[in-house]
Amino acid sequence: MLHTFRAAMDALYFVCVVVAGVALVLISAVIPWAVFTRYVLNSASSWPEPMAVLLTIVLTFVGAASCYRRGLHMNVGFFVGMLPERPRRAIGLVVEGLMAVMALFMVNWGIKLVDATWDNTIADFPFLSVGVTYLPIPIGGAFLLMFVIERVLIGPPPEPAPDPEHGAAAAFE
Repeated sequence: MLHTFRAAMDALYFVCVVVAGVALVLISAVIPWAVFTRYVLNSASSWPEPMAVLLTIVLTFVGAASCYRRGLHMNVGFFVGMLPERPRRAIGLVVEGLMAVMALFMVNWGIKLVDATWDNTIADFPFLSVGVTYLPIPIGGAFLLMFVIERVLIGPPPEPAPDPEHGAAAAFE
């Protein structure tokens, strides 16, 4: 059962990375388009800035969950690393508990935000509900909660094996 759960978390992580990566690529395409239309065509498009903001919301909340799973999130473990094993494990559980609280906060209040703004529209995208644009908050919170549960039940995911073709690059990561 734990193997199946780990495999599901691996798949969820892959989805998070793909979604965040696509959002980043789209942001990288939208911003130059805005610069091009403003300074080359002398007729600025109105949609690139709000589109970049919406994509940044997706990148932030879905990408943060994937970074948390891989341990790439911001943390300060200097003093904890100097503690003996038992207190270090206890502090680790406290941290995971606090992350679960944060994830539940994102899910609960994110759903309330989506619900409160569902009937509003964005001026540049009148077909798009504001509530839809806030969906990455509770979704990212749910993904984060799943990754916290994985860490508590099974432990952190194993490090991927280095690619033999890029062995030197893996040594510097």
